[in-house]
Amino acid sequence: MAAVGAAFALAAAAPVATYAALDDPPAAAASGAVGRGEPYVETRLYFGTERSDGGPPVTEKRFLAFVNRQITPRFPAGLTIHDGRGQWRDRNGTIERERSYEVILLYPASEAGTRDPRIERIRTAYERQYAQESVARADAPARVDF
Repeated sequence: MAAVGAAFALAAAAPVATYAALDDPPAAAASGAVGRGEPYVETRLYFGTERSDGGPPVTEKRFLAFVNRQITPRFPAGLTIHDGRGQWRDRNGTIERERSYEVILLYPASEAGTRDPRIERIRTAYERQYAQESVARADAPARVDF
């Protein structure tokens, strides 16, 4: 997932500007439409399953155990997991194709500063545990209403 990480590097590199933009009224509200929801951040994490150390791929059972140990305690209010197929160019230039998981986290924009280190610990833990070049991250502003 290294190339996917590179593809999202720009999005992850500027979260402060993204969070600040959430305080601005959405374009729909400025045009007279009703804006719904509170300012949130949507963080998407992309986890590959093939291992660069030659070990067996990360199984669904192992991934869900990782979620239970590493992600749920840091985001107990909830998350969404999507199964996927991904491809990326590794650091040797080879295009790798693999099963992947996308985890979507939603949290109030006002908590972005405290949530960021939690997300980075999740990424680092997965990279170390499963010999990954990277776990991609994409952050976007969102309006959320439960």
